Amino acid sequence: MAHKHSATFVRALAFAVAVSTVPLLAQGPPAPVAGTDLSGEWAPRFHEDQPERIPGPDIGDYLGLPINEAARLHGDSWDASILTLPEHQCKPHPADYSPRGPANLRIWREFDGPTQQLVAIHTHISWQQPERTIWMDGRPHPPEYAAHTWQGFSTGKWDGDMLTVTTTHLKMGWIRRNGIPRSDKAVLTEHFVRHDNVLTLISVIQDPVYLTEPFIRTTNWALDPHQQIAPYPCQYVTEINRAQGYVPHHLPGTNTFLREFAAKEKLPFEPTRGGAETMYPEYALKLKDMAPAKTADK
Repeated sequence: MAHKHSATFVRALAFAVAVSTVPLLAQGPPAPVAGTDLSGEWAPRFHEDQPERIPGPDIGDYLGLPINEAARLHGDSWDASILTLPEHQCKPHPADYSPRGPANLRIWREFDGPTQQLVAIHTHISWQQPERTIWMDGRPHPPEYAAHTWQGFSTGKWDGDMLTVTTTHLKMGWIRRNGIPRSDKAVLTEHFVRHDNVLTLISVIQDPVYLTEPFIRTTNWALDPHQQIAPYPCQYVTEINRAQGYVPHHLPGTNTFLREFAAKEKLPFEPTRGGAETMYPEYALKLKDMAPAKTADK
């Protein structure tokens, strides 16, 4: 009889210990967040591609762009005066170009309260105040027919300490501010890498409509804890009186400004037309056999 009571006591004691340890386990620290913390105030650095990013590219400068004939025609037809139209005055840069402009950047993280799991990473950029959400909770991208926006739909994952972001559902935008377009079927892949107080973004655009190869760019910021991003109110006005419905443009074959860039830089006209071949160092060998453009009108 004593043996039976002893066995019962041992089982009851084991059960009590097991039950009592469950809350202790549940109260332990949450699983660590993968990756590094990119949060902070980041000031842009323009040592890379500064003439293109700030003053802006020349008309007809398509050098180094893997564009096709459709993109080239779009660039040739583009007129900078289109930016004076009220509909175009306050539009933000799309997610793939916004980091290239006046891009004082703020990054912050969003966590789920009860679980403390990372839900999203958010960004805010100074020019035109675009805000972007990068979902980190594993949700899928919406179907093709979902709305396309300036910032698109972004999901992220960690590759070690590198944040890799995939963005779809972008509105039609541009890859160079002289009329070279990017379609709404493009997919943007980004890699954010932090080296101490320097943030580097490697962006890759794949566009089946206007590009024949992926287009790769890099952009850098430096951590600036004292940075304060001001509001960016924008109000459109009538800058030029035009007939209703008129959109500035150049009809095919009528843009007389296309050769000015080649003449100014003493380059042959052919390479300024772009194409995947012009991205590679080997293309410089072909320039030796090309005559430079002599005047802007020939």
